[in-house]
Amino acid sequence: MPSNTSTRQGIFRLDFKSIQWGPGIVATLIGVFLLIVLVMPVAKVMYVAFQNPDTGALTINNFIDFFNAALFRESFVNSLYVASMSVVFATLIAMPLAYFTTRFNFAGSTLIQTLGMIPLIMPPFVGAVAMQLFFGGNGSVNLLLDDYFGFTVPFMEGLNGVILVQSVHFFPFILINLSASLNNIDRSMEEAALNLGSSGMRLFRRIVFPLAMPGYIAGASLVFLKVFDDLGTPLLLNVNNMLAPQAYLRITSVGISDPIGYVISVILVVFSLFSMWVSFLAMKGKDYATAQKGGGGLLRRDLKLGERIGCYAVITIILLFVLAPHTALGLLSVATVWSYSPLPDAYTFDHYIEVFETANQFITNTLLYAGLAGLIDIILGTAIAYIVWRTKIWGRKALDLVAMGALAIPGVVIGIGYLRMFYDVNLPFSDVPLATWWGIMVIALAVRRLPYALRACVAALQQVSLSLEEAAESLGASKWSTIKRVVVPLMTGGILAGFVTSFATAAVELSATIMLVAKEGDAPLAYGIYVFMQSAAGRGPGAALGIIAVIIVGLGTYASHVIIERTKKNNGLK
Repeated sequence: MPSNTSTRQGIFRLDFKSIQWGPGIVATLIGVFLLIVLVMPVAKVMYVAFQNPDTGALTINNFIDFFNAALFRESFVNSLYVASMSVVFATLIAMPLAYFTTRFNFAGSTLIQTLGMIPLIMPPFVGAVAMQLFFGGNGSVNLLLDDYFGFTVPFMEGLNGVILVQSVHFFPFILINLSASLNNIDRSMEEAALNLGSSGMRLFRRIVFPLAMPGYIAGASLVFLKVFDDLGTPLLLNVNNMLAPQAYLRITSVGISDPIGYVISVILVVFSLFSMWVSFLAMKGKDYATAQKGGGGLLRRDLKLGERIGCYAVITIILLFVLAPHTALGLLSVATVWSYSPLPDAYTFDHYIEVFETANQFITNTLLYAGLAGLIDIILGTAIAYIVWRTKIWGRKALDLVAMGALAIPGVVIGIGYLRMFYDVNLPFSDVPLATWWGIMVIALAVRRLPYALRACVAALQQVSLSLEEAAESLGASKWSTIKRVVVPLMTGGILAGFVTSFATAAVELSATIMLVAKEGDAPLAYGIYVFMQSAAGRGPGAALGIIAVIIVGLGTYASHVIIERTKKNNGLK
């Protein structure tokens, strides 16, 4: 008996130390890190926005000055207009693709869904230049329209260009979420509606779309948030009367002490949070649940010949349109001269040679920065996922909320916050400001992409049965040994997918890094593309860099999908 009591007391001491103190210390360290690199910079931006630049006293005069200036009022309205119209046009692109591929039985639906995802692998600011080549005032489409019909269409003029580029780039968010919702609808409900005489647009409007509303709103809110915060696209299209470009221009031209730049940053954050709140509010109090998952009841309907031709025609037109930026960028990267003609005059690989001879530092820096950011993200993501889902530590949900909150913070706000907070702090044993050190870009990229890695790690951990951990501990393994030898190996697929996702998306981040590049030798790929695209002579090498960026993101996306599918297969979830 005494030995059994002693054993139980030993187990209690082991559990208390390993379960409470170990994860508790880790959670504290992560919380402090996020406080320094996310919460405090954003709080600093908000505080300065309410601060009198001369006296330091709190005031709302900065906001009054903002709304009294015609340029800033116009920028505010333009940002709302562009974000809203981008959601509308992205919906018009995504809805036919989602509906046709989930409701009708015809060849190529998987290929269509795959091609519909390709726009996401091109940075939107790169697509802006490519779209100008096809749809600009002197682009291929308008030249042909003028030659054959005597008129042109202002596809890319002013705000129209921003809306067009953003719609084409971000519509896959709606496509992904809407397709998932459509597949999860109980088909017997559609069958009942058909039996009662409802069909066509009435069936879609009254039954199908309302039941798919959660997926649609999730995708639409993401599109609104991404467009509202985007910096690179308006800058490259020379559309400066929007909020994100104005924040960047005020800080870089007037200086980091200019309060208006901080006021704009606060408005960007507020509206990012607002879009997420609206999407939550739209779902609140409404029941979209069905009795069973999709696939039951009504099977995919076979199309008649005329319907099939119509569907393929619509899908082909949409895909040609959304893949136009990739085609144009590829042509520009090998074009000698492409001006006032539908296609380049001649072709060459000199732009790629120039890039690898003179600009390979951009590529090397990107691989280093994105690789380190991805590594930081999976370490933090794995730790946070375990703390939230496997412990009862006080404040664990707040830790998860703060980590995911980075999704709602625009990159330009992160950049401005880092400049303000770290510019007066020097590196140890150096007089170099921390804000100008290349490592600060790595931290910014890691913070921006942490939510992606965290969700991947959470999904992987949820597939690891708690009974496996309990079995290991019952055989004498400590909590740390169980995590290291059981939990993490079983999470490998999700961890790798999280790394690849963070790496691929960080590789083309511009909004945060453009604020933090102190010298060209430290600049990443996205910044290099932006610099090249500023001149006509540099657009060929810039396009070559853009193609390299697309390849990096494309390979990362493909690797992520392969890892996820192999993990599902190994876990018996195929």
